[in-house]
Amino acid sequence: MRTRTRDPQTLGSEGTLDRMARILAARNIDPAAVAALADEREPFSPLDALSAGMPPRYRGAVADHPKVLAWARDVAQQAVAPNPGARRQVTTGPSLLMAGVVGAGKTHQAYGAVRRLVQSGVGVRWRATTAADLYADLRPRPGTDSERELAAVSRCPLLIIDDLGAAKASEWVEEVTYRLINRRYNHMLPTLITTNLAIKDLRAYLGDRVTSRLAQMTTRVEFEPVDRRRHRPAA
Repeated sequence: MRTRTRDPQTLGSEGTLDRMARILAARNIDPAAVAALADEREPFSPLDALSAGMPPRYRGAVADHPKVLAWARDVAQQAVAPNPGARRQVTTGPSLLMAGVVGAGKTHQAYGAVRRLVQSGVGVRWRATTAADLYADLRPRPGTDSERELAAVSRCPLLIIDDLGAAKASEWVEEVTYRLINRRYNHMLPTLITTNLAIKDLRAYLGDRVTSRLAQMTTRVEFEPVDRRRHRPAA
């Protein structure tokens, strides 16, 4: 039995380019337009990349609360380079629990804190979610590996959990929250948590095991009881 072989073609060879041209023509795509796009190389800074991944409302968020700024400094100082000469990355660090009424500016400060970290020059792999969305993503359902998703969220170097306590309480919610917080507690992964609940209400909502770990792993930040969305300064 004889095996027919073909000479390998490198990307950019005449045969490859001819095939690409035929594919583009079949799809009514102008090859010149594609080439023009490929030639455009706009500078893309880490801050640009961060802003692209943020909700539009918070792309310009600036952290100015003293405890939030102190947290950003501490996390940046603990960042380490994976190898000599590489950019330092956020790996471990303290966490924050930001509590206050709806509209007090907690979410704004959380996103601003991430921006502050990037501006300090360290690399940040991060993720943000509301507690309600988190539980929806982790709820077991056909075609979804909820355990894999929980593991991914648990080991993310920096995590924002917004509106903890806003979802309906249940034994399942308490168990999932415990597993997530316990993993981040054990690995000392920086976590930014916002809540509208007082600490005593959090204990009733999440149980002693979760609130005990939150008490040890986080610095508590109390916000003024003012809804800034409703009380905007006059122009």
